[in-house]
Amino acid sequence: MPRTIPPKKKMIMNVATFALLALLVLCFLPVSAQAAEIDIASQPVVIVGGDRDYPPYEFLDKHGKPAGYNVDLTRAIADVMGMKVEFRFGGWSEMRNALLDGSVGVLEGISFSEERTRTVSFSPPHTIINHAIFARKDTPPVSSIEELRGKEIVVFQDGIMHDYLASLGFGPNLVMTATPADALRLLASGKHDYAVLAMLPGMYIIREHKLTNLVPVAKSISTQKYCYAVKKGNEELLARFNEGLAILKKTGQYQEIYDRWLGVLGPPKVAWEKVVWYGAMVLGPLLLILVGTVVWSRTLQQRVARRTEELALEVAERKRALEELKLHQDKLIQADKMASLGILVAGVAHEINNPNGLILLNMPILKEVYQDAEEVLDARYRNQGDFTLGGLPYSRMRDEVPHLLDEMQEGANRIKRIVEELKDFARQDTSAAVETVDFNAVVQTAVRLVDSSLRAATSRFEAKYGTSLPPILGNAQRIEQVVVNLLLNACQALPDMEHSIFLATSHDSAAGAVVLKLTDEGLGIAPEHIPHLTDPFFTTRRESGGTGLGLSVSATIVKEHNGTLEFDSTPGSGTTVTLALPGTARNKA
Repeated sequence: MPRTIPPKKKMIMNVATFALLALLVLCFLPVSAQAAEIDIASQPVVIVGGDRDYPPYEFLDKHGKPAGYNVDLTRAIADVMGMKVEFRFGGWSEMRNALLDGSVGVLEGISFSEERTRTVSFSPPHTIINHAIFARKDTPPVSSIEELRGKEIVVFQDGIMHDYLASLGFGPNLVMTATPADALRLLASGKHDYAVLAMLPGMYIIREHKLTNLVPVAKSISTQKYCYAVKKGNEELLARFNEGLAILKKTGQYQEIYDRWLGVLGPPKVAWEKVVWYGAMVLGPLLLILVGTVVWSRTLQQRVARRTEELALEVAERKRALEELKLHQDKLIQADKMASLGILVAGVAHEINNPNGLILLNMPILKEVYQDAEEVLDARYRNQGDFTLGGLPYSRMRDEVPHLLDEMQEGANRIKRIVEELKDFARQDTSAAVETVDFNAVVQTAVRLVDSSLRAATSRFEAKYGTSLPPILGNAQRIEQVVVNLLLNACQALPDMEHSIFLATSHDSAAGAVVLKLTDEGLGIAPEHIPHLTDPFFTTRRESGGTGLGLSVSATIVKEHNGTLEFDSTPGSGTTVTLALPGTARNKA
């Protein structure tokens, strides 16, 4: 009968074999690998700062060495990017100050906030941190931050929840500690009412320090983005970390590090050999041991099944959160571009208004000068006959000059009107003011604003404005923005200037709404694209510079005004867009 090798001994043999193979590989490394190591060693060392007591993200282990999720992630980034890093751990307040004074090049774990962007630059988040309210088991539970008003709240100093609660006016009620562990120990000792900390570090500390009288009473009260950060002006270093993080996510190494450190904190596993041994000692009969084994096995299967479902749900939620973060980042980037465009438009408008203001100021004076000189010129004409004025006979210029002056006056006024409408369109509207709006006036303003685009796109534009339209309640500038977007889309759909655009407004008395129908003889839209036209960043003109935000923003504005936006299109034959907004009842005399 062959001898069975015990599992533990077999595992030791496998480890020894693996170590021997690794040693042989190291001995026969090519010279190029050694040269690469020398090259990396010659690079400047990047000082990476971290919190000495923020497990499992970053902490000093029992040997005083940096450990945790952040540390492994930073080492992996340094490895793929060929960087040399040195960790410097200390108190959180000390590390934040070290980043600002330059003694630390990068912080590997810091929560994002708008306030902090004044002094530091953030990477895209490499994870999300949920914060919770912790309390003693005998303390009345709470479910939200607002229920903490008037209570004594323990937080660790200069953490994101310290900043957040202080901004909400909780400053006088906050009790600061140097670390999260100090905060929970203080609460467990019976002092103060509640502690507000990150959920995962809180549960880790409760388990490791056996603070069994503490429980989380409100979970996920605040969700924060957890990032790398550098001091303002050190974006080149931040870019290298961003690139390394992107590579790790593509290769799957990031997920391995995440799963290793940020899995759910569960109870320590029980060695089944001891269970079987003590069961045999106590129960004795083999039959009872077998029954106990079957029951235990089925229990484990149920727990594994439940845990698998929970993990699948957590993975799905994490994936959805990451997708939402990416979408918000894209929107922030586009919003920043639009803000820059607004500043540019305001500057250009100012430069145009200055010389145009001189024209508007001087034109009335020129008219009066000509009127005063007309009598003298007429007298000369009567006494001496016709003469040349500005290269043309006076008999002709006498009728032409007043028309020229009037046309110049009208042109300057038009310049002023176009600039003002352009400024109104580009200005970011943050108000929620609702006013009575003349729908036809708004549509006509939008048509004037895109007049040059219409003339460049088609020679057959026609607009028909309905009569007796009831007023609507809303924001005129935002409705104008919708009409501008629809008109520009129609212009871009036309293949040449011989194809037409037709615009019409009307009143749908049955629905109690004012209606805008915009029809173009353009290329049309594929049926599979129509359901996605108002999706953010969806566009069929990506190669020509389309962003996919125009119709998405328009749909949002229409929804805010309780209206509808519908598309009807046949590929090759054109598109009809129908905008309907609820009208208001007219005031009766």
